[in-house]
Amino acid sequence: MSFAPPTPADQRRAPPELVFEAGLRNHHVSNTAYPIDHERTLAPYRVAKRDERRVAVGGFAGVGDLCLYVHVPFCEARCAFCEYTVVRREEAERARSYVDALIAELGLWDAELDLGSRRFHGLDLGGGTPTWLPLEELARILAALRERVVLEPGATASIETTPRIAALEPEKIAGLRRLGIPRISMGVQVAESSLLGALGRGAHGVREQIRAAEHIHAAGFSRFNVDLMYGFAGQTLDGWRATLEHAVSMAPDAITLYRMRYKLTRISHQAAEVGLDRVRAMAELAKQLLGDAGFHANPGKTTLSRIAGDVGTSSYLARRVTQGMPYLGLGLGAQSYTHATLSYAEGAVGKNLTPYLRSVAAGRLPLQDLYRLPLAHSMAKMCAVSFYFGEIDRGAFAAKFGVDLVEAFPSEIDFLLGRGLMEWTERSFCLTPAGAANVNGVIALFFAPSVQAYLLERDPNATEAFAHQRRRALKVAGAEAPGV
Repeated sequence: MSFAPPTPADQRRAPPELVFEAGLRNHHVSNTAYPIDHERTLAPYRVAKRDERRVAVGGFAGVGDLCLYVHVPFCEARCAFCEYTVVRREEAERARSYVDALIAELGLWDAELDLGSRRFHGLDLGGGTPTWLPLEELARILAALRERVVLEPGATASIETTPRIAALEPEKIAGLRRLGIPRISMGVQVAESSLLGALGRGAHGVREQIRAAEHIHAAGFSRFNVDLMYGFAGQTLDGWRATLEHAVSMAPDAITLYRMRYKLTRISHQAAEVGLDRVRAMAELAKQLLGDAGFHANPGKTTLSRIAGDVGTSSYLARRVTQGMPYLGLGLGAQSYTHATLSYAEGAVGKNLTPYLRSVAAGRLPLQDLYRLPLAHSMAKMCAVSFYFGEIDRGAFAAKFGVDLVEAFPSEIDFLLGRGLMEWTERSFCLTPAGAANVNGVIALFFAPSVQAYLLERDPNATEAFAHQRRRALKVAGAEAPGV
């Protein structure tokens, strides 16, 4: 499928030095989560409802290699920092119906795309918390996938869990390994008791986290990742150090660092309390402490691995990041991306099951929003995600878009090289340590012009935007959590 013609707003790039400064000013929103401000920057490319099926299916034409993501939107509770598609507790009684719909949606896509004829390079089960489901429901999902999808040699499945589930349900964790899932990721996030409570994760105490890790090791997973978060209001360097040391003590194979992004969360109003200097200090501390403990990564990479030659992430994410590989998302609010299309499934906005279940029951692909992207936005999407690894693969970029990275971003690359923020290796354009410290400005240089214009105009000290997002998050959550 060809790219959409760009609007005037996406035809003229701003001077690199101005965009770089705007990215640093707006460091809470200039990051790997792309696109930004859909209502303004992507709205001109939204596909009409009558054309959605044709364009969605057409986007996968000629795509032989892709990845698969399965979304499970259930959780024990919605954490205060959560921006993802998680449904309210009262929806839990429809969990089995949701699994039925997931399997039915898989069939709908198979009928359109002939999934068995395509090469799948990774499978992630995420959420929400997929391990919230009973083991038999997870087994149903995996059995349905294996009937229609074959993973390429070397590609693996990965699943997410919480410390509470892994600690209290060791038989489920062991069962997941028996079902053939080799990699598991556990969201520890923080270890400070006071911060856990404020974030709505009071149940996830340090002892429980340790017991969870023991059960994961006993189950025999070949790869175990721990997720940590930093950049919270009230989070100190000493507290962050304790979290890092605690994570190391659980002996994972990899540790992934997520910086708090604030948008669409119940604590978005706290963003102004967290300055760029603080998050820089936290990132530097993590790199140093984890490096001393044997976990390594190139500058800017968010996952650090202690296994030589292993990137630490799931094969699904690795292919997305390094190659800009298209992916199909199944489930409530799931995102799908091809070379020229980006879509979100039903439920991405309202975060309730009814629209999704209704669409699948009617035999319709459950599309809520579908965009046919112009070249600038598709390039930006690939580049933004690439910064999870702190580098843009030059060959993969050229293979995907038919143009060299230097030709696509000549002035931006000159600026970055001149400032010592990125450098060339044999394969990639990589962040330097200075670039990693200023990644929010660096990444903005690869955004589409309309998104750059948004950053240039946005006042980071204004509270209206985050306040609006907080109201939306509270409406979805149903009520404000205590202490948030």
